[in-house]
Amino acid sequence: MIKHSITLPDNEPGFWFVVNKGRLYLTDEGRVPQGTLADLAKIAEPEHICWLGQYQQQSCYLLIDHDRIADESCWHSARSLLTQDELLFQLGARALQVALFLQTHRFCGQCGSAMHLVNWELATLCGKCGHRCYPRIAPCVLVGISRPGQILLARSSRHKAGFYSILAGFVESAETLEQAAAREVKEEVGVDITNLRYVGSQPWPFPHSLMAGFTADYLQGDIICQPHEIEEAAWFDLNDLPQVPPVETLSGRIIRQLQQKNLQQ
Repeated sequence: MIKHSITLPDNEPGFWFVVNKGRLYLTDEGRVPQGTLADLAKIAEPEHICWLGQYQQQSCYLLIDHDRIADESCWHSARSLLTQDELLFQLGARALQVALFLQTHRFCGQCGSAMHLVNWELATLCGKCGHRCYPRIAPCVLVGISRPGQILLARSSRHKAGFYSILAGFVESAETLEQAAAREVKEEVGVDITNLRYVGSQPWPFPHSLMAGFTADYLQGDIICQPHEIEEAAWFDLNDLPQVPPVETLSGRIIRQLQQKNLQQ
């Protein structure tokens, strides 16, 4: 559980996830700042502090900083932590999502009055009308589609040329994860899939996504890219892939899993 409204002695050490406008402050070595609250005086003012969890037997805190951007090169995406440690990345992702929640729920969406934090859970409450809000989590599906010796990869308009990944999309209202996977694949590349199999999940600060990963077998259909969403898509030899996401990401893990399965066949 994330704790709010805490008072810390200046000499209590910890890991500090300093957030400003959706980015994390990292040291010149690319590390999360570690030390006491007093050590952070040159980085950020303690406007808001939340306890996030523990890492290496030390407490981890979210510190929201709205103004101090002395050096833009010090501020990074939480993805920068992926190659260091999975738990550290999860704490960074949590810090960014909680910071966004606190920023966007200062006032009640029902009556406009000021909201305040609930002491015993991560929620905001309106003292006037009783409206309670919790952090939003947007489920997203990832689908690695294969046929003998090949995998279907695509490049969206957000990706640089030469970089490909598996298909992804957000779950819509009243839709199951399985339905979302089949629909997104059909919409984005025009093919049908079968034998959908769950692989795993990963939180992702985009800005508050939870990704659920699947593999599936190609059933039928020709590739037809969705306009304005998919720049290009094609079947690639599993032994000769283009640039793909790193193995630390869920999409990268799914791609390597399909490669391994192909080698065993």
